[in-house]
Amino acid sequence: MAVKIRLKRMGAKKTPFYRIVAADSRSPRDGRYIEVIGTYNPVAQPAAIQINEELALKWLQDGAKPSDTVRNLFSNQGIMEKFHNAKHSK
Repeated sequence: MAVKIRLKRMGAKKTPFYRIVAADSRSPRDGRYIEVIGTYNPVAQPAAIQINEELALKWLQDGAKPSDTVRNLFSNQGIMEKFHNAKHSK
């Protein structure tokens, strides 16, 4: 089972709100997921991002691939840097 970390769209029309989830790559975008890692609200000023860092690092270490947008969010929060440092320190 290939796991991806991606955005699940929530919210009303014209006011998107996203959950950052770990999901099977074959499941639909807004469908079944394994675990919620955080939230992302691009409508708020500034954009509100809440990520459970421990869960994100756990899924990355288990081999989950983040989508491009999630990778950018993780990079801005410093999670990708921590993941790479932990990966190369072994």
